[in-house]
Amino acid sequence: MKALILSGGKGTRLRPLTYTGAKQLVPVANKPILWYGIEEMVAAGITDIGIVINPETGEEVQAKTGNGDRFGANITYILQHTPAGLAHAVKVALPFLGESPFVMYLGDNLIQQGDLSYFLRKFSAQEQDALILLRTVENPSAFGVARVDETGRVLELIEKPVIPPSNLALVGVYFFSPVIHTAIANIQPSARGELEITDAIQYLINQQQQVTACQLEGWWLDTGKKDDLLEANRLILDTYLVSSPNSQQVYQNSQIAGRVQIGSHSQVINSTIRGPVIIGDNCYLENCFIGPYTSIGNHVELIESDIEHSVVLENAKISGIRQRIIDSVIGQRAKLTLAEHRPQAFRFLIGDDCHIELM
Repeated sequence: MKALILSGGKGTRLRPLTYTGAKQLVPVANKPILWYGIEEMVAAGITDIGIVINPETGEEVQAKTGNGDRFGANITYILQHTPAGLAHAVKVALPFLGESPFVMYLGDNLIQQGDLSYFLRKFSAQEQDALILLRTVENPSAFGVARVDETGRVLELIEKPVIPPSNLALVGVYFFSPVIHTAIANIQPSARGELEITDAIQYLINQQQQVTACQLEGWWLDTGKKDDLLEANRLILDTYLVSSPNSQQVYQNSQIAGRVQIGSHSQVINSTIRGPVIIGDNCYLENCFIGPYTSIGNHVELIESDIEHSVVLENAKISGIRQRIIDSVIGQRAKLTLAEHRPQAFRFLIGDDCHIELM
């Protein structure tokens, strides 16, 4: 059994964060989203992993993720020159996949840890050509949707239907036998010019191949938008964070309550931290309130600031902001400061696709 993790795509919904990096490397609880998928594969016993990358961000993904040693895996990188669809990514990966069954996992998705092992056992125990995961959603028109019978057999897949036949959306996790390659070879590009994996699965259905579905009961998040990223951060902190005392930390006149993890050589001075909160290495916090569900990356400086339910990426600096910051994602090397001279006014240098709310 092999794994294929897709780490291409341009991440347009997470701009401006993704102008300078891959969306799959944006951190959740101070760990790149992509790494959660890799760890889930290894936990399920799959260590031969291919990662599909694109020319724009592929080198960064390779440099940060490495050859798989840190995960106990063997990672092969597969270059997809153009974003021509999920089925096209499988086609490009054929030399790596060969005749092996495999699980395909979208690298910007997060599912509850441990669920993959259960579905892998279910797929392996039965002679199936494809097993797809479904999740009930409130807005099925925004997803690929499945129509299934009472036995779980998939009857039809529809991509973003105007009138959905069900509220069962396709989760970004698929199990395939090698027959999927034949299906991909027999489909044509969609109206948007891409080879759709839904069309390939529908081809299997039309050919009377065994395609079944299982419903995912645990949580699933597509982290492509800011609010989804914050929700993923909340869930990971709420579910998995463990307090981690470290003798290399410096605390002075500070109150720390709840599950809080603070990295090496970080200083917390005259501040209050209420978990769950994770703080990276070499951070400096002074006269701050850090509220629940906040992740702070390495080398972040926070002075005279209150922040909660937010993600602050590495090397950011926030100083003297008198209003509490909530529900925010602060990018790498970003600076938020209070002007020290009059007239008191807002002064901005704002990049493309930023979203700022003022009250």
